[in-house]
Amino acid sequence: MTPIAPLITGFLRDYLPNQRGFSPHSCDAYARSFTLLLTFVSTRLRVRPAQLMLEQIDADMVIAFLTNIERERGNSASTRNLRLAAIKTFMRYVELKYPRALEQIAQIRAIPGKRHEQKLVQHLTLIEIRAVLDAPDLKTRAGIRDRAMLHLCFAGGLRVSELVGVRLEDVVLHPTPSVTVLGKGRRERCLPLWKDTARDIRAWLAVRGTPPTPELFTNAQGRTMTRAGFEYVLEKHAASAASQCPTLSDRVITPHLLRHSCAVTMLQATRDIRKVALWLGHADIRTTEVYLRIDPSEKLEAIEAVLPPSLRRGRFKAPDALIASLMAHRGA
Repeated sequence: MTPIAPLITGFLRDYLPNQRGFSPHSCDAYARSFTLLLTFVSTRLRVRPAQLMLEQIDADMVIAFLTNIERERGNSASTRNLRLAAIKTFMRYVELKYPRALEQIAQIRAIPGKRHEQKLVQHLTLIEIRAVLDAPDLKTRAGIRDRAMLHLCFAGGLRVSELVGVRLEDVVLHPTPSVTVLGKGRRERCLPLWKDTARDIRAWLAVRGTPPTPELFTNAQGRTMTRAGFEYVLEKHAASAASQCPTLSDRVITPHLLRHSCAVTMLQATRDIRKVALWLGHADIRTTEVYLRIDPSEKLEAIEAVLPPSLRRGRFKAPDALIASLMAHRGA
């Protein structure tokens, strides 16, 4: 029997950050997946997580875990697939350390991802965006900071990790305002800033002071703004904006919704999916193509560009009563 605790520790502390070069945020995401998995297995087997063995986490156990997070935790199929991908990555690491577990590992890696509906990405209109950005009280220091954070998050289409990770040295206000962002896969991108966005950042820098943290945005204690802190700020101002913009009522406003809204705005302005991909920092343009399904104007242009053929009209008469009944059933 092989204890799993040393394997998990080596995977998260050495293999991912040092051998694969994963960012701390990615390592945290993997750690979350294994926290859920080991908690489930230990509860099911009535064994403490630190006492679990590798052999106890077989394909049947992994499938039971995936079923549990869907039924009991209400996770979506896409979240289920992310948890499964984390487990498979771990198993690739294990096969290097313990070749004798190859059969068990192969069975786990053979578990298929679950197909799921790909719904349209939700986004905000410019009127709704304006209501959210106007919600902070600019007569207060916190309100000036919140406006700058919200504006930069939307205008740059930033992920939360990218926003809270922006440092003072990453912001250039003269002669051309821009910000350098460290995105997924540790890929840097430099984004020009809109004049209004640069104005809000200047206002924040004027009252920011000199806290010891190098990041641009800080919390009330002068420490680096966290993901949870920004999510709280956004939720608070979205609730306030709903009183001025009724369409925001009963909507869950998340940081990623601001990113989606930026993408749609950019696509409508540029008509170029490649520019949107560069702006968002997507490594694969196929990731960006989801926004093409949102914008109906792209489809209207495609229809208007095609001259439909002139076709002879007629009515089909079923040659058989059974075929006629089947076609009627299909139409129903």
